[in-house]
Amino acid sequence: MKAERGKDHALLVPSGATHGIILLAHGSRDPSWQRPVEAVAQRIRQLAPATQVCCAYLEATAPDLPDATALLAKRGVASITVLPLFLGMGRHARDDLPILMTGLQANHPAIVFDLRPALGEEARMIELMAEIALS
Repeated sequence: MKAERGKDHALLVPSGATHGIILLAHGSRDPSWQRPVEAVAQRIRQLAPATQVCCAYLEATAPDLPDATALLAKRGVASITVLPLFLGMGRHARDDLPILMTGLQANHPAIVFDLRPALGEEARMIELMAEIALS
């Protein structure tokens, strides 16, 4: 069964299926750079304990997207949402990510993948950033 998006953009998965989220960030050699990404993952775990969540990085930091996907696959997820934690559609999000997603689908055909837009392009995030700037 293919997962579909509802009106609220939540991924609808078959009843009883396990859902996973991969928070995808750029990566850095500086380990402190990961703290905000890991904090988002921790908050997701608090809000939705049944949801499997992993962080993944495009470069300079482990795990990468294929390794994070393999980990979630071992945990038995039926669907994975990949959320790029980028402010806009730069080269990585526009060019590299679709190629990576094609490889993930080929390597994990039983998993339904949902690639979200770059976080900075979400209307709620734009509103939140504007509110923070004005505060």
